[in-house]
Amino acid sequence: MEPIQAAQAVDFSLMALFTRASLTVQIVMVILIIASVWGWAIIIRKFLTFANARREAARFDRAFWSGEPLDDLYDRLGENPKGASERIFAAGMTEWRRSHREDGKLIPGGLQRIDRAMNVAIQREEARLFRGLSFLATVGSTAPFIGLFGTVWGIKTAFEGIAMSQDTSLAVVAPGIAEALLATALGLLAAIPAVIFYNKLSGDAERIVGNWEAFADEFSTLLSRQLDEA
Repeated sequence: MEPIQAAQAVDFSLMALFTRASLTVQIVMVILIIASVWGWAIIIRKFLTFANARREAARFDRAFWSGEPLDDLYDRLGENPKGASERIFAAGMTEWRRSHREDGKLIPGGLQRIDRAMNVAIQREEARLFRGLSFLATVGSTAPFIGLFGTVWGIKTAFEGIAMSQDTSLAVVAPGIAEALLATALGLLAAIPAVIFYNKLSGDAERIVGNWEAFADEFSTLLSRQLDEA
């Protein structure tokens, strides 16, 4: 059989390339496939989480600026608010009530404690919002090199096969090279979406956190104005 015909007779499907690869290359491929699937799961979950956070923030803003007394809004939300904006507001209101003396006056340093309480709540929500994004960053930075390692190892194995068979025909070289390059392809397949969506999701998360911080500043200003008017 001619070399080209022999090469054409070899199965170059993805499953065939995987099964023919050495154990080391197969492990690399499995790691990259798991990283890619896990990364997409994080991406989808974060899109849903961020969309829900924006809806919740818009809903709370309407309630906050509706003219309803803040104490009534706080009592209506209860002790365990569901949304992030609600939890930040509740943290400030809880400290606001704790910072009043029996005569109704604010104890010294009360506003600073309210600001700190809301900042702690924001940091807690921020950590929850960014959770999982570090994995995308790790995949984006390491997956190409993991795939390259698989490629180098596969090429090494292919050359070893060439040396043992003393045959440099296309039928001998092509399958091993194809198996090796598949590892690089999987590395890029995992890394490219991870990098793109890490940047996208990080920017979205920072904007959401910025809105929380702006709300905390506005809320603190309202409380300060109430004290000045009292």
